[in-house]
Amino acid sequence: MKYHILLIEDDESSAILIKDFLAEYDFKVDIANTVTTAISNIKFESYSLILLDINLPDFNGFEVLKFLNINKINIPAIVISAYSDKNTKLQAFKFGANDYMVKPIDPEELEARIWVQLKNISVFTEKVNKNIFVLEDDSITFNDKLLKLTKTEFEIMKYLIENKNRVLERDFLLTCLSSIIQSDRSLDYHIKNIRIKIGDNGVNPKYLVTEYGVGYKLVF
Repeated sequence: MKYHILLIEDDESSAILIKDFLAEYDFKVDIANTVTTAISNIKFESYSLILLDINLPDFNGFEVLKFLNINKINIPAIVISAYSDKNTKLQAFKFGANDYMVKPIDPEELEARIWVQLKNISVFTEKVNKNIFVLEDDSITFNDKLLKLTKTEFEIMKYLIENKNRVLERDFLLTCLSSIIQSDRSLDYHIKNIRIKIGDNGVNPKYLVTEYGVGYKLVF
């Protein structure tokens, strides 16, 4: 299978270098130098992965992540940015980025990180067919068995399932669930209980994974 990648980068020389490097590994790469062009491409092409710069001529690159979220388009995205500060990284994960690399990047490391995301796609596809987690209007099943969740646990799982394989920032969850969760400690308590109910190992969880210093993601 030849994977199709959308590279969103306005620095022409950098874009060509990345495209040529990935071509050696049989990746097909399209280049978009604006958010407008990128969104147009996403509408009409089928991509396996997106490589996304933040500083673009027309809009902030995060607008691409917002577009994916609003339209429920499940394409993994790796942000490649000159910004190395924590706040920008957290914002990227909040909007749905799967990974974040700081420029200048090592092409070999980029290739390795791409394969991690593409492997997750394959695992996700396989497990969806097995109905690992299924969200209904007011219930969640796990391996075809109904999960007995409290109201708060259900709301946490709902956000995690709807954003599967993406990191949700702790502050984002606390803000969204502010009417039922008032503290970090309370969130940790509910996460611990959910892990028990899905048989996850708290030290090395398989499904409900902690991204230390950032938040949580549900992998399936």
